[in-house]
Amino acid sequence: MTSSRETVFASVRRALGVTSREAPRRQEVEARLAGHPAGLVPARAQMPLEARLALFRDMVLAAAATIDHLPSADAVPGAIAAYLRGRNLPPSILRGTDPRLAALPWAREPNLDVWIGPSDGRQLAGLSHAFAGVAESGSLVMLSGPDNPSTLNLLPDHHLVVVDAADVAADYESVWGRIRERFGPGVMPRTVNWITGPSRSADIEQTLLLGAHGPRSLHVLLVGGA
Repeated sequence: MTSSRETVFASVRRALGVTSREAPRRQEVEARLAGHPAGLVPARAQMPLEARLALFRDMVLAAAATIDHLPSADAVPGAIAAYLRGRNLPPSILRGTDPRLAALPWAREPNLDVWIGPSDGRQLAGLSHAFAGVAESGSLVMLSGPDNPSTLNLLPDHHLVVVDAADVAADYESVWGRIRERFGPGVMPRTVNWITGPSRSADIEQTLLLGAHGPRSLHVLLVGGA
């Protein structure tokens, strides 16, 4: 049986008058995939680290998220506890198996319950570690896997994300290059999520609603570079 996908592609080929087996077309696609040509890169984020971090902080706030700039990873548990207290949330958070999160000094916050695993939608707060940040937009780049389950990006009402200052890139293209370097040719994570601020929608009467399709609050924990 022909799938809907195959039917759509066949219609596109008929409209273009091609079969998908033409050697020049296949060579062009293969060359593009192998060469990773970069698009137009905005100049505004091409700056030294300190200025780049300042732009990242500004763009995070402009996207309706919040941010703490911490001197070191040792301050992360305290910042998490303070965030939960400040919003009258239970002192409980769910995280993945990321070794960077496991190594944090959780014992400094004995009243904080830290659970490990993917979210089933019942948790109010989830914690992830970002692969990278993007200064030009204040975005966070999340790679799927047991270290940082994608369910934490989508299901808890409050998403807290740790990102190292050294991992804040100027632009999107730089981050894609880092992902390719990390995983090697032809290999990618199952999912790469780009998060810019909390979930939102203005589909109904152009009224902005936070938390429409995911977390209604995003809090960034930027570590180092202060």
